[in-house]
Formats: sequence, structure tokens, C-alpha cells
Amino acid sequence: MSSCSDEDLQTPLEHNNTSPEQVSNVQVENFPGKAKITYTLPEDQDLLYVKANYLLENGKEVEVKSSYYNSNMLLEGFSGNKEVDVAITTVNRSEVSSEPVNIKVNPKLAPIYDVFESLETGPTFGGIYLNAENPDREDIAILVMDKDSQGDWVIDDNSIYSSTDEIKQSIRGMDTVQKEFAFVVRDRWLNYTDTLFTEIKPLFEQAIPKSGYRGIVLPNDAPRHDSTPIEGLWDGEIMNWAKVYLTKGTYNEGPHIFTFDLGVEAQLSRVKIWDYPEYYNGRTYYYKSAMKRFQIYGSTELESTGDLDQWILLGEYEETKPSGLPYGEQNDEDYQAANSGFSWDIPIDVPKIRYLRVLCLENWGGGEALAIGEIQVYGNPN
Repeated sequence: MSSCSDEDLQTPLEHNNTSPEQVSNVQVENFPGKAKITYTLPEDQDLLYVKANYLLENGKEVEVKSSYYNSNMLLEGFSGNKEVDVAITTVNRSEVSSEPVNIKVNPKLAPIYDVFESLETGPTFGGIYLNAENPDREDIAILVMDKDSQGDWVIDDNSIYSSTDEIKQSIRGMDTVQKEFAFVVRDRWLNYTDTLFTEIKPLFEQAIPKSGYRGIVLPNDAPRHDSTPIEGLWDGEIMNWAKVYLTKGTYNEGPHIFTFDLGVEAQLSRVKIWDYPEYYNGRTYYYKSAMKRFQIYGSTELESTGDLDQWILLGEYEETKPSGLPYGEQNDEDYQAANSGFSWDIPIDVPKIRYLRVLCLENWGGGEALAIGEIQVYGNPN
């Protein structure tokens, strides 16, 4: 029997002190914020990997490794504002390195700059909205800043962190006063764009009290699931069975639609809906009867026949999964977005509304039945 220390275990098993040969025929392809290098490997029998070392424009040191099975590697993290020196070395199984091959890469501007150029901001009910295009689905942050009581810029805790291709989000809970804001886009490598400065005055809204909500059954409303009363839509429980609302999945005699009374007339600003997450792999959103495409109708006076031609179409909406993952799969960003509820804006030019109808055009499972955890309507009743 024998034993060895931790120090012994960390020693290379081979002892070849001869430096390996260098890579050759190095080619560079430059992309936005990235560079792909291709090379010819040496014929050393104990070659273990190739590594590239470089310094980002923000001072961060980066090392990228690629095994001897590959003849290329992707270098990332560049802002794209200048040419960067890269040292490429080969390493054998004894962790002995070759002399470096020094090259230069000149990546194009990083994707954050296109995101910044597409950034739109403005007032919305109870806050501000941010729209931006992120076609490469990069992990980015849109940092939202305002001034504290000392007049210093501070980052809002509700800044946007996303990898979705179309960013459409709002930050709410703000007073309806003119206020200075600043916006900057950052990537995971801590590259930053310039700063957009603007003044925005949020529009007034308040949560329409759920105490006044009540269900109404019109002739063409879909029957509900036997275990889920319509009151589950406004009982404060956003996800757990059976304090949610589902229409009967076997119903096929008409659209899956339900109706309810807000209890007051109000100039509506948005309807916030929490989808019902199925008990699948824990709790899964964007699944089965959760609404994917739907319409919201409104009326000031109750039209009792259910004829939709007599109702005002307030909007047609489509839910998207931030990650773009296949059906039945979700990541943490997907979960957090759905668990926080989706807000669906109502046009500002519609009259005051008291009665609402929600019609599911297509659920995530491909059918028309709907499943909702909770609903909250916002607006101005004054």
C-alpha cells in the first residue's frame, strides 16, 4: 500500500521539459465583439491544448483554451473600439508552453452598441418603458439611473437584464413628476456604451381594487374547469391549484372566453396577467393552456348577449418566451419573467371601461383553452 499528498496529485504525470512547437498558419475572422482564430497544430505527440491570452480594452485579462482536438477558438469580450494583441501558445501534457505566436485581432463594434442605438424610452402608466433590439441574443444589461437626494446618479434596482432578441419592458411604481433619467448598455464583459440622458414624466395610474371584481357569465362564455371558480383570478394567489382559473379543455363549441366586472369605470392603462404554471419539472410556464395569443375586449355598459361586435377590442397580444427555448423548456429568466406577471398595455384613446372579456386565440400547447393564475387591472377611475 502507498499514499500520496495533495501536492503529488497535482503534479503532471508526464515529465517532458521540451517546449512544444508553435501553431502555424494563423487566420483571423473578426465579428462584432468577437474574433475567431484558425490555426494549424504542431505534430507534437503529447500536445494537450492551445491557449490565447489577451487584454480587453477595459483592462480585464482573458485566457481562452482549446484542446488539441480543435484547430480554432473563439475570442470574446471585445468592445471593438481598437486593435488588440493576442498571444497564442501551445501546451504539452507536462504543462510546458511554447514560445507565443503574437497576432492582432480587430473585432467589429460589440453588439451592445447596436442595442444602444435601438434604445427607445418614454413615459408609460406609473413609470417608464424601454424598447430595444438585441438580434444576437447577447447577455446584456440596460442600466437605468436616476439621481438620489444628494444629486448623484444611482442605478435603479429594476434595471433590465436580458438575452431576448426584442426587449420591451417597463419599470413602474413611480410618481407622476418630471424626472431625469440616464440609460447605458453593458455586456457581461463589463463593456459600456455611452449614456443616454433624458427627462420623463410617468403617467398616472392606480391598481383598480380587486374587491370590486366579480364574474359574469355571458351566453358564449366558455365553461370553467369544475375545480377553479372565477374568483381565483383575483384572490391574491398567483399560481397554486385550485386558486386559479381554467376553462374546460374539452369545450369545443366556441371560443374560450370569460367576462368580468371591474366594479368601477376607469380609463384603463394595462391588464397584468399571471399565467398558470403547470406541475411539470417543478413548475413550468409557457406550457399547455397558458395563453400565447389572446385578445382583450372592453365595454362601458354590459352587453348581455356576448356579441363581440358590440364590444371594443382593446388589444391583441402575443406572449414570447425570453430565452426562445423549445416548448416545455425554460430557464431562470423565463421563469422570473412569467412569475412576475406580464403587463399588457391598453391604448390611451379608448373610453372608460367597466366590463372586460379575455379571449384565448391560441395557448402554448396549440389549443384554445386558457389557464390564468391571477389578474390585476390598472388605470385611472377619476
